[in-house]
Amino acid sequence: MSGSEDEAFLVAKARTGDRDAFAELVRRYQRLVFAVSYRLLGDPDLAEDVAQETFIRAFLSLEHFRGTMMRAWLLRIAHNAALDQLRASARRRTVPLEHAGEHASFDVPEPGIEQAGLRAALEAALAALPVEQRAVVVLADVEGLPYEEIAQTLGLPLGTVKSRLARARMRLRTLLESDPRARELLGLSGRLPDREGESPERLIEGE
Repeated sequence: MSGSEDEAFLVAKARTGDRDAFAELVRRYQRLVFAVSYRLLGDPDLAEDVAQETFIRAFLSLEHFRGTMMRAWLLRIAHNAALDQLRASARRRTVPLEHAGEHASFDVPEPGIEQAGLRAALEAALAALPVEQRAVVVLADVEGLPYEEIAQTLGLPLGTVKSRLARARMRLRTLLESDPRARELLGLSGRLPDREGESPERLIEGE
């Protein structure tokens, strides 16, 4: 049984009220849902609340799921729940600069001191983006989702996803260039990505 067939089987079982099947779906996606929620909200406690709310909403709405991409469906629920949380707090929450990267990080192997410093600068820059730009960067550059799935997750046209991601990457570049830590670790600003389609996160992977 392929992965997609296995997932379809689990969804079908969960729709009948099989809690074990739904628990397996939660197990598969809970890390991703929490990670995306955290990077949108910048608060681990709120992210945990949103992750729980996401799976509650998903369980109650399984009968309405008609697609084939459970991941995109769950992330759309998480994205909407995170936006609800932001509206409720009446302000955009960001991670304080001195705590950036404390609870979550870009997936890189055991960074050295310089890599850790650059990663913290990237986390702080990411947290400073408007939430709509932060969402596309998180989904594309942190979680590695294809553009088509991001469009489905956010309910946006494909062209909007691409243009928003390009603007977000350029904004990240500007934020990194204005951060003394990042400038020192990167050396010349020319080492920052020059093309709109180039992801700043690649710098910490030595690309």
